[in-house]
Amino acid sequence: MHFTSFLVAAASVLPVFGQLSGKVGPLTTHAAKSAKKTCNVLSYGAKADKTTDIGPPLLAAFAACKTGGTVVVPAGEFAIKTWVTFESGKGWALQIDGTISRTSGGSGNMLFVRNANDFELFSSNGKGVIQGNGFEDHKTGKRDGARLIRIEQSTNFSVHDIILVDAPMFHFVISKSSNGEAYNMAIRGGDMGGLDGVDVWGTNIWIHDVMVTNKDECVTVKSPSKNILIENIYCNWSGGSAIGSLGTDTAISSVIYRNIYTVHSNQMMMIKSNGGSGYVEDVVFENFIGHGNAYSLDIDQYWSSMKLIAGDGVKLSNMTFKNWKGGLANGAQRGPVKVACSDKTPCTDINITDLSMWTETGNKQTYSCRSGYGNGFCLKKGTGAGYAAITSTQVAAPTGYSAPVMKEDLKTAFGTAASIPIPTMPASFYPGTPPRSRLAGQ
Repeated sequence: MHFTSFLVAAASVLPVFGQLSGKVGPLTTHAAKSAKKTCNVLSYGAKADKTTDIGPPLLAAFAACKTGGTVVVPAGEFAIKTWVTFESGKGWALQIDGTISRTSGGSGNMLFVRNANDFELFSSNGKGVIQGNGFEDHKTGKRDGARLIRIEQSTNFSVHDIILVDAPMFHFVISKSSNGEAYNMAIRGGDMGGLDGVDVWGTNIWIHDVMVTNKDECVTVKSPSKNILIENIYCNWSGGSAIGSLGTDTAISSVIYRNIYTVHSNQMMMIKSNGGSGYVEDVVFENFIGHGNAYSLDIDQYWSSMKLIAGDGVKLSNMTFKNWKGGLANGAQRGPVKVACSDKTPCTDINITDLSMWTETGNKQTYSCRSGYGNGFCLKKGTGAGYAAITSTQVAAPTGYSAPVMKEDLKTAFGTAASIPIPTMPASFYPGTPPRSRLAGQ
């Protein structure tokens, strides 16, 4: 059920959706689209033989259904050798019930939806898979190949109940789009940087109930963005979620991250930049659970992995971090709170409440704040000029830090030299919280 269905069902649930500014998702159901016209790729030359290129049949089926209808990839195993750009479709859907596996090289976007309106990409049985076979690139160190799915300059759309595996580069990108929804997704990638799970920038977009395994971005907001709601996210041995990296003329506002579970990742949440300009404001990070992560709350405006760019720093303001629980890998090396703001453009109104976390190694942890103003831990009150880093050490576990674990937590990451198995969609993406929409096939 997409967001519009919730709106019709009960006005009382509206506050749940936080920062969204309006309806998201397709304007018409995929059932209505299918009733108008169905374009099965088997009728356009596709074969479920793991060899025949499904690219041209997909494009031909789209041409027949792009003004209203559903393109169907039925159950079976298909190969893709040529990438497909679905340009300017309106009132159409792409139903993937089988497995589409990459069998050739090249960069770009394997499935590229551009300038679409009233669009839906989904699996009706919850078994639709795009297998990128990225290990074939990664075992030689290559990581600049194809993205699996990109949605660009599109509106009124959804992507759901689909599994993405082992992208050569990024797994799923939403760029310059609006009124979109992505949900009920399992993403599993290699243990290498540059293999992002979900990257999003746009307006009025809801991402929820997504599990990501990789070694880079879990679910990340980039600029420009406004009215983004991200909730029920399972970063299962990942790089962790983030905002950024941030550059010149950054414009991000009205963002909520809610119900984020992160295990064995680089961080629970990072806001990253090095120089730059613009703003990130009116952001909430609530109900975070972590286990075994390197960093927890990490604001780093001196991020060494990013080349210094022109500008006095992106202005960070009106940020709330509340109800963070769990453990961290080594609190003496990387404490649960690191706020390193630009000395030239200090952070203001940073509020950290109900953060109770404890080190899983040793018996002490540190907190560090630099040029940050607000409330909580080592932040200075009010406003003012930049200041040198302030650190403090805690030697006793705080009360209430214990947090539940998920049964699907991986014991180790996937490498880069062998095929990555297709995951099973978890029943839940955050402890004790059912998916917002029922999983397909269940």
